[in-house]
Amino acid sequence: MLVAEAVGRALVAAGVDHVFGVVGSGNFHVTNAMVAAGARFVASRHEGGGATMADAFARTSGRPAALTLHQGCGLTNAMTGIAEAAKSRTPLVVVTAEATQPRSNFYVDQAGLAEAVGAVSRRVTSAGTALADTVGAVATAVHQRATVLLNLPLEIQAHELPDGQSTESVELPPAPAPPTPSPSEVERLAAALSAASRPVFVAGRGARSHAARDALIALAERSGALLATSAVAKGLFVGEPFSLDVSGGFASPLAAELIRGADLIVGWGCALNMWTMRHGALIAPGATVVQVDDTTDALGAHRELTFGVHGDVALTAAGVDESLLEGDLGAGAAGRAGYRSPELATRLARELAWRDVPFEDTSTDGQIDPRALTIALDDLLPTERVVGVDSGNFMGYPSMFLHVPDERGFCFTQAFQSIGLGLATTIGAALAQPDRLPVAAVGDGGLMMSAAELDTVRRLGLPMVVVVYNDDAYGAEVHHFASGGHPMDTVTFPETDIAAIARGYGFTGVTVRTVRDLDAVRSWIAGPRDTPLLIDAKVRGDQPSWWLEEAFRGH
Repeated sequence: MLVAEAVGRALVAAGVDHVFGVVGSGNFHVTNAMVAAGARFVASRHEGGGATMADAFARTSGRPAALTLHQGCGLTNAMTGIAEAAKSRTPLVVVTAEATQPRSNFYVDQAGLAEAVGAVSRRVTSAGTALADTVGAVATAVHQRATVLLNLPLEIQAHELPDGQSTESVELPPAPAPPTPSPSEVERLAAALSAASRPVFVAGRGARSHAARDALIALAERSGALLATSAVAKGLFVGEPFSLDVSGGFASPLAAELIRGADLIVGWGCALNMWTMRHGALIAPGATVVQVDDTTDALGAHRELTFGVHGDVALTAAGVDESLLEGDLGAGAAGRAGYRSPELATRLARELAWRDVPFEDTSTDGQIDPRALTIALDDLLPTERVVGVDSGNFMGYPSMFLHVPDERGFCFTQAFQSIGLGLATTIGAALAQPDRLPVAAVGDGGLMMSAAELDTVRRLGLPMVVVVYNDDAYGAEVHHFASGGHPMDTVTFPETDIAAIARGYGFTGVTVRTVRDLDAVRSWIAGPRDTPLLIDAKVRGDQPSWWLEEAFRGH
């Protein structure tokens, strides 16, 4: 067996069952070996799209994914998606052919590229170590929640595996035990909860598991805490009567009011960064701020804490719950009211959702208010959905007004703040959740950057809905700079018939200027949904997004 085949088969044996990317000469054999071993290969039309699909698949499925790339230019084409995955700590293995001769046209410092964006660089160094190098890359990705670049030098690919080695013996090493918080840290957090009158929990990416969710719900019930999430964990507490949905820029007015009124905020697997805490504006003066994380470097990385707790979210929450129960530190077996009351439950049911916040519908005959559009789509689209959101001035509307069934129903690739990732994000999430309707929410700028992947949607037969919030501009820049009297011709464009472009790719294309135009969407939903659907929504472009103003403040 040649090294290229051995590496491909070893990746699958170690647990990778989906591989995305573009095949060239350098990664042809390793990709085919993965397919032969049972993995599904998803061909993207651009390496950047493949990277984001793999990232979203891993996030939404909870399993590692692979990205396969040609040497040199294949890797550079994918770098934005790899940067997003690395910043999000996505368990992703990027299998990249490598030209090691400096005079090769394909030569670049591939290890340096990976390290520059926060990915981990690994290399298959010989035929004798190929299996171990490959398994080590997958183990690093899975157990350290890292994006790993596995360089596969061209000359080594053609070597034969030594006698006695076989991919049949490949096995991923067991995961290390999650860190257990110290008893003193557990007692300190229990005491803080016992002393708090208005506690709020904010759960982040590190709490996106059934065990963590259940432990946090139990602890919140005992301590009287309200439950919120960061944007990437949206949906984690769906159905909980004292859930505030998302904290930060997307928080509804009532959610922001209650978080700002907390005397104790605990971030569970959540960075409590400028987005989640609105640059600290959601933290009341004198409030106790605690962060629980399984990585010590994350504690206090974004803001000053009252104290940090190093430990797994589920283990820590369960330990604190037990401490409150056994020690009766103001809680006891029945729990305490804390921030919870029947009156607040009524307010949350009536006022929390963004759609319940009054607004003036500014729709005209030619352009639809994006709020009215998104509320109408929320009512029309099936509730079992997975929503992928691109970046841009529009991004708050789908994030705030579209409901999702759980944390696996929302995929938010925003760690690098790049536009153009939303369509590929939704493709990857759709493949991870095939029983749900995939909904891609994108701006016209991001869609035009990634339009080639419309072909991937059609080719895969995905019954996807692509909603384009089309204001014929890079809206974020328009609203950020317009007040200064600057010319806007560099960030505005003539009207484009994006629905016609979609029809060219095999979509059903619908242009929406008013709510009445959504009748065509209703007809598509009724069936048979034998083509994907693109909604070219001509939205009012005169409304700036205050959540992006916060983003610009953070540059």
